[in-house]
Amino acid sequence: MDLPDVGIPPQLARRMSMAEQYEYLRTKLTRRRTLVTAGAVAGGLLTGGCAGDSPSPSSRTTASPSPSAKVHGSVVAPFGRHLAFGADPKTQMRISWQVPLAVRKPFVRIGTRPDDLSRRIGAEVRDLRTPGVPGVRAPLDQYYLHAALDGLRPGTTYYYGVGHDGLDPAAAAHRSTIASFRTAPASPETFVFTAFGDQGVSKAAAANDHILLRQNPAFHLHAGDICYANVNGRGETSDGYDPAYWDLFLKQNEEVTRSVPWMVTTGNHDMEAWYSPDGYGGQLARWSLPDSGFDPRAAPGVYAFTYGNVGFVALDANDVSYEIPANLGYTGGKQTAWLDEKLGELRGSVDFVVVFFHHCAYSTSSHASDGGVREEWLPLFAKHQVDLVINGHNHVYERTDAIKGDAVGRRVPIGASTDPTRDGTVYVTAGGGGKDLYGFPAGVKESYEGHVRDRESVDTFRWTKSRAADKETVEWSRVRYRGFSFLQVEAESGTAPRLKVSALAQNGDRIDHFEVRRGT
Repeated sequence: MDLPDVGIPPQLARRMSMAEQYEYLRTKLTRRRTLVTAGAVAGGLLTGGCAGDSPSPSSRTTASPSPSAKVHGSVVAPFGRHLAFGADPKTQMRISWQVPLAVRKPFVRIGTRPDDLSRRIGAEVRDLRTPGVPGVRAPLDQYYLHAALDGLRPGTTYYYGVGHDGLDPAAAAHRSTIASFRTAPASPETFVFTAFGDQGVSKAAAANDHILLRQNPAFHLHAGDICYANVNGRGETSDGYDPAYWDLFLKQNEEVTRSVPWMVTTGNHDMEAWYSPDGYGGQLARWSLPDSGFDPRAAPGVYAFTYGNVGFVALDANDVSYEIPANLGYTGGKQTAWLDEKLGELRGSVDFVVVFFHHCAYSTSSHASDGGVREEWLPLFAKHQVDLVINGHNHVYERTDAIKGDAVGRRVPIGASTDPTRDGTVYVTAGGGGKDLYGFPAGVKESYEGHVRDRESVDTFRWTKSRAADKETVEWSRVRYRGFSFLQVEAESGTAPRLKVSALAQNGDRIDHFEVRRGT
């Protein structure tokens, strides 16, 4: 039977906030859901994630089992394991995974040896029910499981396995599923982290994962637009949505995320208006992120953590974006106030501060720069001398000179060193995570390591409060690369601490590098 057409008319949706859209749908819709059956899983839903650049997960056969249908836990295979730090990476880890059907008494086994997983920790089930409404490809029930590991030892490698009634990872038949992770060190030491945004599900995304894993990162920063189950990314129920893309995404990434903490924040395509006010119900169901933000339930993509001698701050730029205003101002200024306080706290306790969020403060590519980001947060970055800012949103690699007072504070050519206390902050757009690539303004050439083309000015634009695009001619666009890529950063401590920042193309070639040193 066809579902009734009870979607929000486009002309009405444009005038409504996401919270208003959610309430409209909540009061008018009767949810209709289906479960992914064990047969659908065996038939390929969990094995087809990288078959092509544009998979169609909803073309898989799904069915609605009767309420009395029972499946033994031994045939329900966990998948999509992904790690994240707790608020203290030295002693806390969060293990998350997915199952295709509801299971009983899920748990994690953990130990310091793969043959001794004696510690057993119960897991929380967060089920996510996608309604069958206009704009949603297919209704779906999804089951995400989360275990909080606290009281761990710093700088220690742990082994773990996930299970439930009927499936024990410690059993001989399941030993091959055991994975490992390492907690942060008790005192600063050299480490590597990686970063990108705008990943999705594709051959390119999987290829980036493989080369990223070779860097042996302690963790990865994901600057938003994680999966692209939300097609248009406007934060509206008319965007178009396919929840099964999340199954493919988590399966695609598991080779990396089962051992490398995947620290995500929120992009515009991650606002999913079908679940909750502000569209973050899906994010809350799938991820267990540090609860160190100003309100982890209202803004799950806002948090901070310290690893070694570097403090990291994740922000939700949907709150300040002029380009995509669905959630503009949704925190009522609380996020910006928290940011000011958190940056001040970190500045007095670590060598370097790195901030990452989705919408670009400075870019010349398709989405260009977001004036809301510049107005709200750049004064705070300058006040607290932030050392590095990482964005996504534009599907390219672009890196600025050091920017001070909204202008070039110091040129930072490839291979150069910069001092934020003197020069200002370098901004990196690392949006080449795997989604379809963008370009640069007409007539503007790429310029990257081995292919440098000096150009002192680029004509581009930025988004203003009226949502009109204001033209600007800029001189800060130092490196430009149109290709799949990611950021690799080596943090060194000691008497002369530094951040050694590199950008790597998907074939492993370096396309940019520079250093950040303070007080040089």
